Amino acid sequence: MRLSTKARYGVRILLDLALHDSPAPRQLRDIALSQQISEKYISRLIISLRRAELVCSVRGSQGGYRLSCDPKTVTLLDIVEVMEGPITLLDCVLAPQDCARSSACSARLAWDRLSADIRSAMRKVKLQDLMHHKAHK
Repeated sequence: MRLSTKARYGVRILLDLALHDSPAPRQLRDIALSQQISEKYISRLIISLRRAELVCSVRGSQGGYRLSCDPKTVTLLDIVEVMEGPITLLDCVLAPQDCARSSACSARLAWDRLSADIRSAMRKVKLQDLMHHKAHK
């Protein structure tokens, strides 16, 4: 399983907003410079983060973005699934009815368990944990 750039950058955007928490909203260009991601790409990714209510936008000449969630509660799984969709090793784990071999597949149970383990591990990592790690680097 590989995470896409969207997922990795979504985590970096939220981490940037969490680390630069202040009364003034963070502008896209500042996130782009800090994270070395194109401003154009961030502007596309931030749409998903806003829809999921992980960030909010502030309008106006001094506008920008703020984190709208508590870093203690948002998990790596939350962020990645906003950017990627449900995390699983194989499609048949999510939709066994779509696979003709699902009921006779001996390996499906292993894929299902591994997918659950990955989701569980990602659920344990909070945005605040990533902030703490970054602060000690």
